[in-house]
Amino acid sequence: MITETIKKRRSVRKFSNKKISDKVVKDCILNATLAPNSSNLQLWEFFHITDSNVLDNLRKACLSQNAAKTAKQMVVIVTRKDLWRSRSRSNIKFLFKQFKNGSISKKSHEKAKTYYKKIVPVLYSEFFGLLSLFRFLIVQLIGFFRPIYRQVTFIDKRIIAHKSAALAAQNFMLSMSYFGYDTCPMEGSDTLRVKKILKLSTESEINMIIACGIKSHDGVYSKRFRVPFKDVYNYI
Repeated sequence: MITETIKKRRSVRKFSNKKISDKVVKDCILNATLAPNSSNLQLWEFFHITDSNVLDNLRKACLSQNAAKTAKQMVVIVTRKDLWRSRSRSNIKFLFKQFKNGSISKKSHEKAKTYYKKIVPVLYSEFFGLLSLFRFLIVQLIGFFRPIYRQVTFIDKRIIAHKSAALAAQNFMLSMSYFGYDTCPMEGSDTLRVKKILKLSTESEINMIIACGIKSHDGVYSKRFRVPFKDVYNYI
């Protein structure tokens, strides 16, 4: 079943005039939030766009590509690296409840609490880029002597947030495929204009804009091409 759903998903460039259910799309976004993500910080937000005026503005910001022009709805996935403090607190509260009801041991609870209260702030705190530089120099020095986690700079954390958001995007698109709906993840957009249209904070970053609908008869431009599996598969 899962293989069929994966194979069925294609990037649709042109959608039909058929309407799609707001509820189904919302349910698929809920599935997106179940994606694995770095430290379970869930540094993302999802904007479910159905308003005709906002859609028209987004179509222009997406450079009027066919997928955007014919989409019945859009989902904009946004990274929010700036929310690491509040998301850490949410994890701490959740873990405390799990400890109280006996779901996790005291040792596991203390270890997780230490991670969110001490390790995460060390990795995510910034001060005009100086802390990022300091972390980078420290791990390079320690790395001469033993293996160490090296993704500690501001840019690294941006990349990690976008990787997590991309996993959520895949969850969403596969869920849409399962329900018989089609999608097209669009990178070609003026992200600054998109942020203004959605009134996003300065710290927010656009990860992906996904056009949604039901494909037209000519919505998929060609058969799927992939390089030979032997060129990408390495068995060690």
